[in-house]
Amino acid sequence: MRHYAGIDVSLEQSSVRVVDATGKIAEEAKVMTDPQVLVTFFKGLGFPVMRIGLEAGPLSQWLYAGLTQAGFDVVLLIEGAGQRSIEAVVSNRPAFKTRHFGT
Repeated sequence: MRHYAGIDVSLEQSSVRVVDATGKIAEEAKVMTDPQVLVTFFKGLGFPVMRIGLEAGPLSQWLYAGLTQAGFDVVLLIEGAGQRSIEAVVSNRPAFKTRHFGT
């Protein structure tokens, strides 16, 4: 079964939720906001994560770089984009293609 993750980024600890394709929560955790800690968390789940939605913000470039370098498919989620952001995590289109950027 396919699994997807969302990261609500905070300065010290981020909230991570992993769901399966039906939306059932597979894992929830508070994880240090550090790319290597997040990579270790996702690799330790015991199942692959198809895509990770990462909240856009001041730390997102650092986290995005670390997660993508580790081989994860990551999309940035724009606050306020709502359902379009969720759809971007489970589809093949980037989250930044929302009305906020006029595309």
